[in-house]
Amino acid sequence: MSAQQRVALWAAEPDLDDEINDVDIPLTIPSYPTADIYDDPANLQLDETALLAVQAQIAQQTAFAQIPDVVKRFIVHFHQAVLDNNLPEITVAYESGWNRLTEKFYAKTEWPEAEIIAPLVNDDQIFLVLYRELYYRHVYSRLQPNIDDRFHSYENSCELFNYLLNSDGPVALSLPSQWLWDIIDEFIYQFQSFALFRSRPANKTDDELAMLGSEGGAQAWSSYSVLNVLYSLIQKSHVNEWLKARAEGKTDDETEHVAGEYGTRPLYRQLGYFSLIGLLRVHVLLGDFTLALKVMEQVGLGLGVGQKAPFTAPTAAHVSTSYHAGVCYLMLRRVTDAARVFTGCLNWVMRARQYHTRSYQYDQINKTAERMYALLALCNTLAPTRLDDNVMNIVREKYGDQMTRMGRGEEGLSTFEEIFLYACPKFITANGPPYDDPTALGLLLNPPTPSSPTSTSAPNNTASDPTHRHLRALTAHFMSLTPVPVLRSLLKLYTSLDARKLAGFLDAGVDEEEVLSWMMVMKNAGRCIGRVSIAAGVDKDDEKGAGSNGAPSNGGGSLLDGEWMSISDLNFVIDENMIHIAESTVGRRYAGWFIRNSEHAARVLDGLRASPLPSASVAAKAQGKEGDAKGDKNTKGDGAPRSSGQKVAWGGVKAA
Repeated sequence: MSAQQRVALWAAEPDLDDEINDVDIPLTIPSYPTADIYDDPANLQLDETALLAVQAQIAQQTAFAQIPDVVKRFIVHFHQAVLDNNLPEITVAYESGWNRLTEKFYAKTEWPEAEIIAPLVNDDQIFLVLYRELYYRHVYSRLQPNIDDRFHSYENSCELFNYLLNSDGPVALSLPSQWLWDIIDEFIYQFQSFALFRSRPANKTDDELAMLGSEGGAQAWSSYSVLNVLYSLIQKSHVNEWLKARAEGKTDDETEHVAGEYGTRPLYRQLGYFSLIGLLRVHVLLGDFTLALKVMEQVGLGLGVGQKAPFTAPTAAHVSTSYHAGVCYLMLRRVTDAARVFTGCLNWVMRARQYHTRSYQYDQINKTAERMYALLALCNTLAPTRLDDNVMNIVREKYGDQMTRMGRGEEGLSTFEEIFLYACPKFITANGPPYDDPTALGLLLNPPTPSSPTSTSAPNNTASDPTHRHLRALTAHFMSLTPVPVLRSLLKLYTSLDARKLAGFLDAGVDEEEVLSWMMVMKNAGRCIGRVSIAAGVDKDDEKGAGSNGAPSNGGGSLLDGEWMSISDLNFVIDENMIHIAESTVGRRYAGWFIRNSEHAARVLDGLRASPLPSASVAAKAQGKEGDAKGDKNTKGDGAPRSSGQKVAWGGVKAA
């Protein structure tokens, strides 16, 4: 149809507009609600749980995308090694890979949470528990854990030990001994850290007070739960029975039969053995030094001739054992045994230093060794005895001035306290403040004002501190020995001396009776209970030696065994008012001197062999100078040997 026809068509309906105008069409316009309904929370019918889940998923995806690719590959490789029980690969990933990536990416921040890396490991719950153990250990060592971290680390530890102890039979899991020791060591460290955190209620927020006062807060990191885990691992592995059978020289089949189903697995046997060392540490922290040594009676300290540790345990395990056992002996006033334990361990650390310098625990081992040097200085002050020269030279180099001040008696009390507070463990209490009782907690934070000036209820921050309680006990023993150094220096000058004359040498106002009482104090200070006969140079453990078939001995019974012995080289008797003195001298130990100098010569020789050779020009110049010197010597020396002739034994020449 053409355009003219279309126009004609429309033109043929002239009344079309009029007809439309005459029709009454009802037009209904809907009323739209205003946008204000979105501002009213009451009108929102959204599922907040679903919204939070979506937000969390988005946050996890974002955090997962931020993980470096090398970390993702490491986690996948680590998980596969754990699944395959591939100990070499697990050891490399644990001791090298984890620490290297920590230094590179997470030195000042947390590793990704377990929920974020779960897709990489197919949501393997066992591996995620192990991963959280490493995660929280990193938080405790590199960062500052908050109260949520402390509670969550406790929950993860409970989950790990429940899996190991409550599964149907031994679990099919293999971990290196270093990791197993670190699990026990970190478990006890986090318990100690929480106990110290809980013991200071003054700087807690309201939320922290509420969490600590709840039922879960009272059960988290309780002494009962920690001791229950350690004793359960020992009982499950039958490690005490295995150690006893091994010390008695039984065959391998007999010892395996004693160990049982769990004890034959390296995982449980090593966990049980490390739990014994952990119990030693826990009882020391709680102040029960006798029980701490009691639990080690089947282990021994491995310091006698023929004694060896039942396992090639990590270096940190040996150092921790010796440190805490030495603290036990020191607090029980068995100073010579403490000095012997410290000296043996420090000697071993010095010999093995070149083998653990690259270990990630090198700093921790060094810190513990430094504390043992400090405690050895205290031992030498309380009971001067002859110890290893190598160790004592280092002690004098580090604490020579402090030892001199402590040797002056009461004048060195502050130095004694300073060294002890630096070197001792951070003792804890088994029970924390009453967070569940606001009234009692308020009285603890704001004690009442004393009613009289002589009242003993004045607030004292250190009165309830367990570390200061042990310090007061040890300083009381130190103060009782203050007259001994002066008396010792005077008695060394005489073979017999009148008590009245001795009183005249001392400070004014000291009478004869007081001098005799001081002599009794000195007599008592020269005797103690110990396992080592210093005067004879014989160790009871050395007499035991090894078993008949070469099995290592555990040291001849409990570590609490001992007998009274003299530890002083100065002896005296009192006949009425006359003092007769006898000083015993110990000959020099030439064997030790020879060994030390032989080792020094070997080190010098190794250094010369490792040093680079001189360059050709320097060697030529040196050879030229040497030739000139020889020529001068041949021309000037009348008795120089000739280059020809028949030589005899020592390079001379027979006369013609």
